[in-house]
Amino acid sequence: MAFSSGSLLVAAVLAGAWCAPPPVTFTVEKGSNEKNMALQIKCSKEGDAMKAVELKEHAYNKWLFFNKGAGGVWQVKSDKPLKGPFNFRFVTEKGMKNVFNDVVPANFKAGTTYAPKE
Repeated sequence: MAFSSGSLLVAAVLAGAWCAPPPVTFTVEKGSNEKNMALQIKCSKEGDAMKAVELKEHAYNKWLFFNKGAGGVWQVKSDKPLKGPFNFRFVTEKGMKNVFNDVVPANFKAGTTYAPKE
């Protein structure tokens, strides 16, 4: 079967769109509690950085925006207790987007690093 250069280009573009995201880890920072979550997020995509991060609580449809603070720590504060496990979605400076479900458990511990299940 012969392929044209156009069909190979389309295949290459589609393959790139389906590539797995780079490894991401979420470390719960000291001071996090039931109403405040602070995370150090590491994404091993060279030359790219997090632009926006959001959190979704278990059984809710609303996404909460994180604010980026000193030292690159992402923080979200709530008037009510946050309910895990927690889902995260982000976009990077270069436009990569991803959603990770049930990454940080409801009973998270400060100082612990969590990684999405593959």
